[in-house]
Formats: sequence, structure tokens, C-alpha cells
Amino acid sequence: AGLQAPVRDDIRSEIWVKLWGNLSFNPISALTGSTLAAIVADDGTRALARAMMLEAQAIGESLGVRFPIPVDKRIKGAGDVGEHKTSMLQDLERGRPMEIDALVSAVQELGRLTGKPTPAIDSVLALVRRLAIERGCYAPL
Repeated sequence: AGLQAPVRDDIRSEIWVKLWGNLSFNPISALTGSTLAAIVADDGTRALARAMMLEAQAIGESLGVRFPIPVDKRIKGAGDVGEHKTSMLQDLERGRPMEIDALVSAVQELGRLTGKPTPAIDSVLALVRRLAIERGCYAPL
């Protein structure tokens, strides 16, 4: 089929790198209606995404996860995707359940279990959960 399927020695870390971006960019895009490029271009939303990512990185590293790229390179990569609406924003716009618990609540819970503070994650989670409830797009796990 022509699909690339690279073999990874450390799939756990690869999953965390993917989660790293989804955790931050998805709820921020749902809250703002912004694309990845717009979030990264704005000083405030970029800083918020970075803060969330650093909190998640501390949690992941305490669990033995390796982050093979620096946070700012990961943020730049998200911005380079361009005018893309995240899946969470698309779900909100279509009135579908949003993956809040899988992408954000799970990381918050891991923060509690590892004793790592998550103030940025906590704030964004409270806001996006409230928005999803108001719009009928929240189905808790």
C-alpha cells in the first residue's frame, strides 16, 4: 500500500512525544478556535502550550520516558503543520465527544501519581472540560 511503518526501539517514548503535542495543542485550539499555526504564532498561546508540555515532560521523565527532541523544536514542528485544525477542535465544531480525558485528564492523573505539579494542565483542563459540557461534547471515561 506504500505506507511507511518504521520500527521503533522505544515505542513508549514515541507515544509520549505524540501525546506531548496533543495534550497542549488540542485543548488550546478548542478553547480558541485556532489552528496550530495560529497557536504557535501567538506569544500567549505558545507560552501556555510550552508550559503544559514542560509539565508533561517532567511527569514522563519521572516514569522513565525519554524525549528525543527539545520542547521548542516540537512546538515549531506543530506550527510548521500550518493552518490545521486539531481533532479536538473539529470534534467541538461537529458536536462530537472530545478526547479530553484520554489526552489531558490522563496526564493530570499521572502528575498526581508522580507528585509532579500541573498548574497549566489543570487550568486548561478545567476550561476545556467546561466548554465541552456546555456544548454537549463531553463524555467522561
